[in-house]
Amino acid sequence: MSEYAIGVFTNIGLISFIALSAYLLLIAGEMSFGQQGFFGVGAYVAGVATAMYGIPLPVAALLAMAAGAAAAFLVGLPTLRLRGLYFAMATLAAAEMLRIVFELIHFQREVEGEPVGPDGTQGFRGIRWVFEAGIEPQDFLAIVWASLALALAMFVIVERSRLGATLRMLGEDPELARSLGIQVERFKLGIAAAAGALAGLGGALYAHHNTYIEPRNFDIMLGVHSLAYALIGGLGTVFGPLLGVLIDIGLLEGSRVFQGYRMIVFGGLVAVLLVFRPRGLLDERFVHRLRHRMFRQT
Repeated sequence: MSEYAIGVFTNIGLISFIALSAYLLLIAGEMSFGQQGFFGVGAYVAGVATAMYGIPLPVAALLAMAAGAAAAFLVGLPTLRLRGLYFAMATLAAAEMLRIVFELIHFQREVEGEPVGPDGTQGFRGIRWVFEAGIEPQDFLAIVWASLALALAMFVIVERSRLGATLRMLGEDPELARSLGIQVERFKLGIAAAAGALAGLGGALYAHHNTYIEPRNFDIMLGVHSLAYALIGGLGTVFGPLLGVLIDIGLLEGSRVFQGYRMIVFGGLVAVLLVFRPRGLLDERFVHRLRHRMFRQT
């Protein structure tokens, strides 16, 4: 596999984490434009852990997940009381606040004679744990996709369980869920924390793939795209967001066919699908028909 192909597939895997994070909230009935904030929290926390304190990446990734979950929990406490557009705008505001915090952080220490750490708008350089550990690009690609496969497997298990049915019901009819004794607010807060942990893991891997991050990496466009991937791919299955990422990064960007016109094509695709397939390509109806046909054949 060429270096370019390795880079494209690595980016697909990395962005899939934040797309899945947005998807988790969408099926719970909440539209968030702020998952990029928790993606950034994970990136900075993992970068500080490995570059400044020599902590191994697996441990740093767990710390990033914990930090992403904690940040999402704190944001969710006030914002989950809001509904619809108000919640969406509140999450966007929270993400922008986190991005501004990243711009204000100046926290460095000397490592091997060089200052290492976040330096405000100048970014965070020297996140070299992957190279220092001798991990080749194809090996890091395997790490990213193995982590993503584990996340997807957990989603599949949850979606086939009672918890998954409760999650779907919560997104479709929260009042019915409340009448059945489900504590809707607490349940959604737990979902928000889980989504934050997922975004934090993606951010940790993203930082170590790029070796350099800066606040503008986690701007509003990343949040909009993460939401669009789930809406394009479909909300009927966890593989929907992955399909959305494949269409954008794998086809529109990776193939170079639409070079210079990618955003125009992507925006048009989102608009068309919102009109004709508002729940995405792999929506609930399509997935149900597909499963029914597979069941009949077996």
